[in-house]
Amino acid sequence: MWQDARPIYLQIRDRISASIIDGEFGVGEPLPSVRVLAAKEEVNPLTVSKAYQELQVAGLVQARRGLGLFVTAGARERLVTEQRRIFLKGDWPRIRAHVERLGFDIRDLLESEPEDA
Repeated sequence: MWQDARPIYLQIRDRISASIIDGEFGVGEPLPSVRVLAAKEEVNPLTVSKAYQELQVAGLVQARRGLGLFVTAGARERLVTEQRRIFLKGDWPRIRAHVERLGFDIRDLLESEPEDA
């Protein structure tokens, strides 16, 4: 469930970010309370609070006094832009080199289905 190599609060932050990208949390929608998410994920509430703080600092969510945290306008677009940048700088060069090493044609890869392999 949790990766040992990365702090849990970062993994929670990344899961929530992915949920925003996937549309599970839309603009203006509330995130689960710290206590609810901590109980669900079986982690300390301080761990969830730290993840939520990271999201707030990034401007992806905002606190409404007495109501909780809500997804801000433009959060999904900012996350997608950042994830694309990370993919193109980190993952893509390695994937591209592997594809070329194996002699695949990009068009064939795009047209193939996973069960074709």
